[in-house]
Amino acid sequence: MNKTTEYIDALPLSDIEKAALPKTDIRAVHEALDAEHRRYSREDDSPQGSVKARLQQAWPDSLGEGQLIKDDEGRDQLQAMPKAKRSSMFPDPWRTNPVGRFWDRLRGRDVTPRYLARLTKEEQESEQKWRTVGTIRRYTLLLLTLAQTVVATWYMKTILPYQGWALINPADMVGQDLWVSFMQLLPYMLQTGILILFAVLFCWVSAGFWTALMGFLQLLIGRDKYSISASTVGDEPLNPQHRTALIMPICNEDVDRVFAGLRATWESVKATGNGEHFDVYILSDSYNPDICVAEQKAWMELIAEVQGEGQIFYRRRRRRVKRKSGNIDDFCRRWGSQYSYMVVLDADSVMTGECLSGLVRLMEANPNAGIIQSSPKASGMDTLYARCQQFATRVYGPLFTAGLHFWQLGESHYWGHNAIIRVKPFIEHCALAPLPGEGSFAGSILSHDFVEAALMRRAGWGVWIAYDLPGSYEELPPNLLDELKRDRRWCHGNLMNFRLFLVKGMHPVHRAVFLTGVMSYLSAPLWFMFLALSTALQVVHALTEPQYFLQPRQLFPVWPQWRPELAIALFASTMVLLFLPKLLSILLIWCKGTKEFGGFIRVTLSLLLEVLFSVLLAPVRMLFHTVFVVSAFLGWEVVWNSPQRDDDSTPWGEAFMRHGSQLLLGLVWAVGMAWLDLRFLFWLAPIVVSLILSPFVSVISSRSTVGLRTKRWKLFLIPEEYSPPQVLVDTDKYLVMNRKRALDDGFMHAVFNPSFNALATAMATARHRASHVLEIARDRHVEQALNETPEKLNRDRRLVLLSDPVTMARLHYRVWNSPEKYSSWVSYYQDITLNPQALKNQ
Repeated sequence: MNKTTEYIDALPLSDIEKAALPKTDIRAVHEALDAEHRRYSREDDSPQGSVKARLQQAWPDSLGEGQLIKDDEGRDQLQAMPKAKRSSMFPDPWRTNPVGRFWDRLRGRDVTPRYLARLTKEEQESEQKWRTVGTIRRYTLLLLTLAQTVVATWYMKTILPYQGWALINPADMVGQDLWVSFMQLLPYMLQTGILILFAVLFCWVSAGFWTALMGFLQLLIGRDKYSISASTVGDEPLNPQHRTALIMPICNEDVDRVFAGLRATWESVKATGNGEHFDVYILSDSYNPDICVAEQKAWMELIAEVQGEGQIFYRRRRRRVKRKSGNIDDFCRRWGSQYSYMVVLDADSVMTGECLSGLVRLMEANPNAGIIQSSPKASGMDTLYARCQQFATRVYGPLFTAGLHFWQLGESHYWGHNAIIRVKPFIEHCALAPLPGEGSFAGSILSHDFVEAALMRRAGWGVWIAYDLPGSYEELPPNLLDELKRDRRWCHGNLMNFRLFLVKGMHPVHRAVFLTGVMSYLSAPLWFMFLALSTALQVVHALTEPQYFLQPRQLFPVWPQWRPELAIALFASTMVLLFLPKLLSILLIWCKGTKEFGGFIRVTLSLLLEVLFSVLLAPVRMLFHTVFVVSAFLGWEVVWNSPQRDDDSTPWGEAFMRHGSQLLLGLVWAVGMAWLDLRFLFWLAPIVVSLILSPFVSVISSRSTVGLRTKRWKLFLIPEEYSPPQVLVDTDKYLVMNRKRALDDGFMHAVFNPSFNALATAMATARHRASHVLEIARDRHVEQALNETPEKLNRDRRLVLLSDPVTMARLHYRVWNSPEKYSSWVSYYQDITLNPQALKNQ
């Protein structure tokens, strides 16, 4: 069998069609497939002429009428996106200097927040009621939190052993031995630090407690006068003039899972009868060439299977500017003007058609709503860690989400996905300028969602949480280390966002959101400092003789005190703040029915196990988050080079590498405290035991076998597992289907396989017109690639080749026409197996 015959056999043709092709050479085959009979001056350009025929043979059901077009050089191109209708989207520079704004006021310049200037008098009056209620509620929250904190801090002060605060007079220490003065002041300095840290941390916990409590009352009563979901009946027809884009920014994601969830979502939308009101945009920032080819293949299959021609689009950016937010901005500039709303989906998002239609109805019923955030439910994971987290978010999450809505109303959070956005104001007001300056907190904004919500509200548009709207789903990280990788990015992003705290015109609620975002991670080093100072105080108390006389003529000694009844009361009240939300959550489930959570006994046992699990993980997260915060401030880059884990489990080696320092710290801490004072070790036991066990908990909780065993026992059961909604059942079904036909080593198949090469060539975009310089560059790229072995061709160079239709055509021709010359490429490809189900018509 010669090379031409082998090439013909690789084409997805019938035996009769193959027999009709010429067997003389590869070029003749391409010319025979070219219905336009084009002649190319270079023989290695001949595959460009057969692109259309090869695509139509491989994916006949995926190509809509007019989808194959000609580019500026007459090459066949697959039009994967609609024609762009560009809009301008320019960010405003950040004005973070309040002194400068005060100076502007003195000079008579207008510094009125834009949201007040934009609103008409009627619009202001229509919103005034809920805004007034929201203001009263937030002042109430502030008073409750501060009152609790003041009382608890006073209790803490009385508990601390050294009570000679009023007798400390630095003036009396002048001339005294420095070491004696230091030892007199040291316990009080430590206690002062402990008190300050305690007050900050208790205030943080108290705010969470009141949020959960009000959420509990909202859900228990079942009526919410200010719920945005109450503004519609739920069966109103959608306005055909208001079209909605479902946009999914992705970057090197699991292609099979992405397209399984997207197909299930789209079919659910079509089942509602509202499919004509929606379009889908897959916005890829992927830079792994194998994944890029797999995405193109999956898109073609999706179109064929759901008849999505003209409604499901795909685009891969060549210039990946500003990551996810830049990808969304790019969509808004090119196609945003064609849509009234857009729903942002994450790669793991799944939403029902009813939920999406409901979000559109809410937008139409509330013309001053800019963003409406749904409350996604976590589901779909099998590891013990993920199932425990799914249970926790499913049981506790509704309380906190409803509580956030109670306090914030229309000035709420936006989490960056599973939310609907009004496109026009987003384009006008939500472009993100880079943060000025240098260093780790300058440049492109990382956590864009909070900032976009703040900008939307600054412009006068409401930001709401539809906490009671069902049908929104997401997935959680499968194990602790994967969650911590995500937290590393979020930590840096939230710290960056705090630079916007004083930006002109921001609503006070969103300034508070920036603050809470920082505290989500800054609370970890504060807690660690609190524990460290408490330990240091205990060391001082155990190893030094108390200073009974703090003034030269003091008549009575100051005795160190220990008041156990107050300590127990403070400890109990702190535990109430921490664990009462969990108890309220389970009470709500007991009241409304436990069947979907496995029954009364199992849901209660699951709750107790989750509490134990959270106690074990809290100190571990504390230390990791402390490292993240410190590294962000110091400009260090924390690199996680984790190995591939097919079952998402954490290997023992990686666990001890990541948690080894925590285990050592826990051992040293425990031994030191046991030697000093066993009674203090009792209070530290939850901390040190968790640190010592951290690698073991990390590994065991990452095992899907353990998670599936708890699933069989109906522990950590959630309603989505007990009675899965159809959209999740379909997602699992399509995921299994996609796994069976998965494409690995996509780049090599795009070079060798005629069908995948045609797809890659048709979807590549030449950014520049033909020129002598461009031809030289193309030849250089192809020659350098073929003169090396494929193993040495790095990711970036593969991506350059994949992004140009001419280089892909020339690579394809040369490896087939001269297999002896490029034997390293041929032998490498022969070791690769093409999944027989990867190409339907193969």
